[in-house]
Amino acid sequence: MSVLRTTGLTKRFGALAALDGVDLALPAGARHALIGPNGAGKTTLINVLTGALAPTSGEVFLGEERITHLPQHARARRGLTRTHQVTSLFPGMSALESVALAILEREGLGWHAWRSWRGHRAVVEEARELLARLRLADDAERRAADLAYGRQRLLEIALGLASRPRILLLDEPAAGIPSDESVEVLGVVAALPADVTVLFIEHDMDLVFRFAERVSVLVAGKVLAEGAPHEIAADPRVRAVYLGEAA
Repeated sequence: MSVLRTTGLTKRFGALAALDGVDLALPAGARHALIGPNGAGKTTLINVLTGALAPTSGEVFLGEERITHLPQHARARRGLTRTHQVTSLFPGMSALESVALAILEREGLGWHAWRSWRGHRAVVEEARELLARLRLADDAERRAADLAYGRQRLLEIALGLASRPRILLLDEPAAGIPSDESVEVLGVVAALPADVTVLFIEHDMDLVFRFAERVSVLVAGKVLAEGAPHEIAADPRVRAVYLGEAA
């Protein structure tokens, strides 16, 4: 059974169809990449999945539940979490403080418990475990603003995981990161627990073919092709409209 599914998903802005009848199905534990040329509708799709944008038509399902018209916060409570192309961190907070605050928010405590957060032993332990999983243990006491950009992207993923998501949507997690750091970021994503399903947008095809288990190609708001990385790499339609652009 799919944990995230769309049927006929369409989003129009006036006469422009940013999404045009998109059908997508992600099984539990998927590592699924979404690729396509600029303007293909990739970020629009993420925005519709999370509820940031309402579709013009079509449906979105979490498991068997229809969530097409649920607001963002309701989808987040059901385990649908995203990151953005540009990091949205608290620059003055340490990595440990940032993750601890995200955990407190998840538990419904938030800022009310912030002054005494270090006294919440279970919160601190979970925050440190998350940082260790994201290879950020040595950066726990460093301010987010002082981390290298690749480390900031890892911290944003840690914040997403603090909500204990069923599905993690990553909008260009390797954008703006040097190649050696981007490999680390995607390697961490690929190694996330199997109960976390991942859909990620990425332009670096080397990273996509290295870390994705399945790939969907979006062109002009439509799914042109979907398959395993080797199938996508060999597809002449994909090479013509997308992969061939970089050749």
